[in-house]
Amino acid sequence: MQYRRLGRSDIDVSALCLGTMTFGQQNTESEAHAQLDLALAVGINFIDTAEMYPVPPLAETQGLTETYIGTWFKSRGCRDRVVLATKVAGPGDWLPHIRGGKNRLDRPNIEAAIDASLKRLQTDWIDLYQLHWPDRRTNFFGKLGYEPVDDSDSVPLLETLEVLADLVKAGKVRQIGVSNETPWGLMRYLALAEKHDLPRMVSIQNPYNLLNRSFEVGLAEIAIREQCGLLAYSPLAFGMLSGKYLNGRRPADGRITLFERFSRYSNSEAERATAEYVALAELHGLDPAQMALAWVTSRPFVTANIIGATTLTQLESNIGSLDLTLDDAVIAGIESIHTKQPNPAP
Repeated sequence: MQYRRLGRSDIDVSALCLGTMTFGQQNTESEAHAQLDLALAVGINFIDTAEMYPVPPLAETQGLTETYIGTWFKSRGCRDRVVLATKVAGPGDWLPHIRGGKNRLDRPNIEAAIDASLKRLQTDWIDLYQLHWPDRRTNFFGKLGYEPVDDSDSVPLLETLEVLADLVKAGKVRQIGVSNETPWGLMRYLALAEKHDLPRMVSIQNPYNLLNRSFEVGLAEIAIREQCGLLAYSPLAFGMLSGKYLNGRRPADGRITLFERFSRYSNSEAERATAEYVALAELHGLDPAQMALAWVTSRPFVTANIIGATTLTQLESNIGSLDLTLDDAVIAGIESIHTKQPNPAP
């Protein structure tokens, strides 16, 4: 296993992070524990979750992911061996079951969220506490092109940062990070931290994969220069880059098959590009999914690649991507495909 420094903190995290958003929906508690056991056994010390999980977000399942991780901690007694990351949900009327749909990144909401997460996770602290998405209205979750709107009612970034600072002082949180954030948002948080002597964001968790390289425009430079690395989510584009959905195939247990909402990476242009990436992998004798994962992990601005799976076989294969080094011919092939069809599924 490879380990990398988390921002400017003193925490080292594995280059592969175990994503858990299927726990409680596609994975039972015992299956979740089996995945966690395997991850820890191979040296993965970084686990990512969120108060909103599992996904799709439903009232009847909300919080189960953290709960399953908490029962695993209790049964295995391994909390001190894990760098645990979770997230507080931002505003969204599509989440009426989280704090009555009035969730904001303000003091009452953040304090309620962290206490509930700590209880479910059966721990006294969170190593990395992240803002799941901005409080203000901006472009994220696949929305491109910023359109100015009146968002004067949004919670000021400084107010949010001060609440997080108090959580750090209280010992509930070690480090803080953002997710689904823009270049402006990340730089403002960093500037406010410096100006007011407040905790600094150590990471940004955004989507990044062969079908969506939008992070490279603006945010990649910030990640490197400010030592605020990317925690890349959806590195396989909901499984599209494995090739299993090509030519109209819809495996019964596939996420895109089960949940129509996961259509971000299955448009016609994305499928066309995916076919080329899969053909490139096969030309070089590589597993398409492992090639896609190895490419993400190798990018210089990536701190950790968040892998997820619904079976142990999938997880083992994903972990195996760490042993794969892509040669110049494969990299050149990837860049050629990207040049012809850049970011078909941002």
